[in-house]
Amino acid sequence: MCGQVGIIFGRKRRRPDERDYLREVFVRMLLHSEERGPHASGLAWLKTDGSHRIFKRPMRAHELVYEKTFQELLGQVDNETTILMGHTRWRTRGNEFNNRNNHPIRAGIVIGTHNGTIYNADYLFRRLGLPRYAEVDSELIFRLADRFAPEGPIDQDGLKKALALCRGQMSAVLASRLDPGTITVLKGNKPLCLRIHRQHRVVLYASDDTFIDFAVDNEKGWRELEVPPMTMLTIRHEDVRAIENSEFRFIPQERKGTLPEGVNA
Repeated sequence: MCGQVGIIFGRKRRRPDERDYLREVFVRMLLHSEERGPHASGLAWLKTDGSHRIFKRPMRAHELVYEKTFQELLGQVDNETTILMGHTRWRTRGNEFNNRNNHPIRAGIVIGTHNGTIYNADYLFRRLGLPRYAEVDSELIFRLADRFAPEGPIDQDGLKKALALCRGQMSAVLASRLDPGTITVLKGNKPLCLRIHRQHRVVLYASDDTFIDFAVDNEKGWRELEVPPMTMLTIRHEDVRAIENSEFRFIPQERKGTLPEGVNA
């Protein structure tokens, strides 16, 4: 169990007070998400020119947010930011003191976060000849996306075919540094809730609805996006209201050692 939270920004010239408010919303979601992942936490942002920063540490979110670097990076979120992503990690595979195992993860030109476990990750890394720099299975998803982004934008049809080989649990959010205005959201068999605000022109996401409730504190204008499991969303910085969705597939498996019927190890 891990927690994902974040803000997908649409194009808008926000005043400083609105940017401060959205930063506060992000911090509140991250702090509330700590219950889903006490072993490590992190954040990343991506901007329209492809610049990015990642900060993650093997510490709880309530400790991370007081780190000087965290505050500096949060302060750099501006009107050119396309996504601010956060993650709280519950260690499954890969020690949290190897910071490469913590999220957000950068794999080539792709940055993302994941909640779930890919049980056949070791096999797929070998079979597909993918580079690997961490121990955590989550890296597989972002390596697959990187493979299908040779010129910047992620080839979503190619990524879907590759994801179909994965077996386990998955919800993830990712983007290419060479196509920073396009955010891909994978809602698989792990919880992921999304809400949009027309005036702010942002989409919030979190692994639990209550994290968003806590963060927005009854502010009006937030509307839930109803997204069924096994859906790939494409949300663009140019207009966060024009959301594209399509089905994607992989092999759901709730627990290690309990293979779905008809699936060989």
